[in-house]
Amino acid sequence: MPCPFKYLFGVDCPGCGFQRSVLALLRGDFQLSFKLYPPTVPLLICFLAAAYTWLFKLNQNAMALKVIYFVTGFFIFFNYLYKMLFQHIH
Repeated sequence: MPCPFKYLFGVDCPGCGFQRSVLALLRGDFQLSFKLYPPTVPLLICFLAAAYTWLFKLNQNAMALKVIYFVTGFFIFFNYLYKMLFQHIH
């Protein structure tokens, strides 16, 4: 599925590569998955933690959940920053 952000602004969005990375991960190609979008595994862990918390009606303000969200956001931010600063220089 094409990225509407990239279509509108001409640059990758912070999530560009996630779909291809998940597909590579499902095929068992961990190296390609990481190359396509390094935050895939932390993001999937974040989704699973959120779903588990919601499904079992656990404390949604738990410190562990906040840490998972923060670390994932941090990883996404720095991956995007790296991509914008170093991989688009030609």
